[in-house]
Amino acid sequence: MIIRQAIHKDIDNIMEMYLSCVKGMLKINIDQWNKTYPNRKIISEDINNKTYYIAIEKNQILAGINIDQIQDKTYLAIKWADQENKFMVVHRLAVLENYWSKGIGKKLMDFAEKLAFKKRLNSIRLDTYNSNKKAITFYKNIGYTQLGEIFLKPNKNEYYCFEKLINN
Repeated sequence: MIIRQAIHKDIDNIMEMYLSCVKGMLKINIDQWNKTYPNRKIISEDINNKTYYIAIEKNQILAGINIDQIQDKTYLAIKWADQENKFMVVHRLAVLENYWSKGIGKKLMDFAEKLAFKKRLNSIRLDTYNSNKKAITFYKNIGYTQLGEIFLKPNKNEYYCFEKLINN
């Protein structure tokens, strides 16, 4: 498996991967995402910004992740351990449903952590929906600390914020 920066030619396959992931999430009652999010416009912007990465094996996109330094304004209410605000933020981590629990998400998170380390940043921040027990357990198991909750979208419950300090 290789991890590389996505290009616009990848967009159709990236959206198919999200469709698979969302269907899988809905099957287990995780309504964090739906048909309208993540969408082609957002992923296209991520690709334009050169912050979207994909995991590929045998010419198939198995997973994707956006890694940037843009946090939602609601993150300002969280008491982050990284007080220097030298962080990266993970958005929209997704894995093709048939490849869940095979270590691909961990490889993408390891990639994000190495990127933060290389850029001499102190931490990775992210959020996940309160009903996404699978993601909550995943992030805790790979060393992320749950620090608080935010409200990102109308008509949705809280999202839990996580952080991992990266040793530089």
